[in-house]
Amino acid sequence: MFSMKRAPPTKEGSGPIGAWWRGWRQPQRRISLALQGGGAHGAFTWGVLDALLEDPRVHFDGISGSSAGAMNAVVLASGWIGGGREGAREALNDFWTALGKQMPAAMVTQGAGDDIGLSAAAKWLANWAGHFSPAQLNPFDLNPLRDLIASRIDFERLRAACPFKLFVAATQADTGRLRVFRERELTQEMLLASACLPRIHHAVEIDGEPYWDGGYSANPAVFPLFYDCVSSDVLLVLLSPLEREATPRTVEEIDARIVELAFSAPFMREMRTFSQAREFARGGFVAMGRLERRLRSLRFHMIDNSHLPALERTDTKLLAHGPFLERLRDQGRERAGAWLDEHFEQVGRASTLDVKKWFG
Repeated sequence: MFSMKRAPPTKEGSGPIGAWWRGWRQPQRRISLALQGGGAHGAFTWGVLDALLEDPRVHFDGISGSSAGAMNAVVLASGWIGGGREGAREALNDFWTALGKQMPAAMVTQGAGDDIGLSAAAKWLANWAGHFSPAQLNPFDLNPLRDLIASRIDFERLRAACPFKLFVAATQADTGRLRVFRERELTQEMLLASACLPRIHHAVEIDGEPYWDGGYSANPAVFPLFYDCVSSDVLLVLLSPLEREATPRTVEEIDARIVELAFSAPFMREMRTFSQAREFARGGFVAMGRLERRLRSLRFHMIDNSHLPALERTDTKLLAHGPFLERLRDQGRERAGAWLDEHFEQVGRASTLDVKKWFG
């Protein structure tokens, strides 16, 4: 069995001493985070969060997440309660290390160089499973995540002492409506609902209603960070690329892209609404109300996974394999470190994301 160690700094000045120096030079700034879901690709977000937690300038106001994004958000908050920044880093490391031990070695194949993927048998099994409902395939509703979460998160303590505002998205299966669970009400079942893929797991029942993965209705939900948080800076951590370089051609590529678009569509629509509303608010010449002032002050930033081959294949979202997760974490740390170096001084002053270009 392998053991995942926290990654060493990937660039000069990004270690503890460099982080202390940056924190001494500049004041702390508060941001809110919007974390996308994406299965095993959520390990990239783990790396992003690890780098942000290492930098003492960064403080969090609210964190919104769906699916893997919600897992990252709740694990981070739970770890923070017990040990601050280092406790949050340790909790994330422990969660993803344990998750990386779930997949049997026979379901993983190692290609040339660092190419890791699902074995032919694993791909066949995933395709075969798609022909059955969860009631047929998994009649006892077995879910490894349930035990993983139960052993690591004290939800009663989290509800009572959560250090941030949390927004966990789930989709009401019968109506398609989005439901956002808050930290003061959060339970294990609510978190599991946010990551409930209906092809694999039974719907999670909450208050007598069935729920599926939050990505179907919000991936992630951004509006709670606007309405319920104080910070005007929102950092988007994306796992789905905003643009593909090539149009899908094969049946497999087309099917994968359709699924990707389905999970991205609610987020894209919501961001387009924000883009247009900000333009409208900024065009006014009369006295503004509270909503217009909030819109005009809103600043967006982004860390994404574009041009990372390991994250371009949708089948690797199922690859909960330690070395693969560790590589994604390192890439997330590197991207976050670059963003901190290039853009953090703009936090509190200006957007570093061209919202109109990508969503307008």
